[in-house]
Amino acid sequence: MTNTNKNIFYILLFFAMIGWGGSWVNIKILSNYLNEFETMFFRFFITAITMIPIILILRKSFKINLKAFFFVILTSIAMITYMKYFYLGTKFGTASLGGAFVTSLIPINTFLIMAILGSKKISKKDSFALALGAIGVMTMLNVWSFKSEEIFVIHNLYFILASVLWPLVTILSSKATKVSPIVFTLYLYIVTCILNLIFFVDLTTIEYEKLDSLFWINMLCLSIVASTFANTIYFLGVEKLGASEVSTFIFLVPFAAITLSAIFLKEEVTFSIIIGTILTIIAVKILNNIKILKK
Repeated sequence: MTNTNKNIFYILLFFAMIGWGGSWVNIKILSNYLNEFETMFFRFFITAITMIPIILILRKSFKINLKAFFFVILTSIAMITYMKYFYLGTKFGTASLGGAFVTSLIPINTFLIMAILGSKKISKKDSFALALGAIGVMTMLNVWSFKSEEIFVIHNLYFILASVLWPLVTILSSKATKVSPIVFTLYLYIVTCILNLIFFVDLTTIEYEKLDSLFWINMLCLSIVASTFANTIYFLGVEKLGASEVSTFIFLVPFAAITLSAIFLKEEVTFSIIIGTILTIIAVKILNNIKILKK
C-alpha cells in the first residue's frame, strides 16, 4: 500500500473511532424514545441493510457454513446481552463514563478471559499492567472518594457487565474462521434482529409519531456511522494495514466519547474519569505490546 493510501486509511480510521465514541451519545439520546431491545432492533436492521451493498462492492461471498452460523447464533445471544447493559448503563449513568470505562476495560477483560481459558500466559509485565489497569478502573469509578452511594450505583454494575460481555462476543466471533468478518457481522446483525423480534420486540406497540428528527439523526448515526462505516473501515484496516497498526486507533474511542458527551450532552467530565482513562489505556498498551509512535 502506498503512503497516500495509508494516509487516507488513517483519516478514515480516525473518523471510524469518532463514530464508535459517538455511539454512547447516540444511545443516551435514543434512550428517551425506545427501550433497549427496540433500539437494538432498529439499529441492527438499518445496519444490515446498509452493509449488503458494501459486501457486494467488496465482492465478498454471502455463503456461510453451518459451524460459522452456529457461532453467529451464540454471538447474537451474547450481543443482545451486551447491548442491554450498554444501553441501561448509558441511560441511567453518563455517556462519558460509559464510553471511557467500558471501551478501555474491554481489552483488559479480554486478556483476562483468554488467560483463564489458557490462551494467554500472565508475565510480570502483564501483572504490572493489570494492576495499573485496576487502579485506572477504580479511579474512573471514583472509589477514592470512599462514598458508597457514588461507587455502588446500578449503572456502574451495568458498565462492568457490558465490559465483560463484549470480550465474549469477540471470542465467539473469532471461532468462525472460514467466513469473512464483515459477512459474519452481517449475519450476526440479522440473527440479532430476528431474536429480538421473537422474544422482546412488538413493533405494533411502538409510538412512531414520537420518533422525531432528533431520534432519526441519532439512530442513523448509530446505525450507519458507528456500525456500517466504522466496522467496514476497521475490518478493511486490519486486512490492509494489520491488526497491530489498526489497534492503536482504538485509544481514540474513549476520548471521543468523553469529548462528544461534553459537547452534545453537556455532561461534566470529571478529573477522575480522565486520569483513570489514561491509566487504563497505558495498561492496555503494555498488555498488547502496542507501539503508539512509529517511524
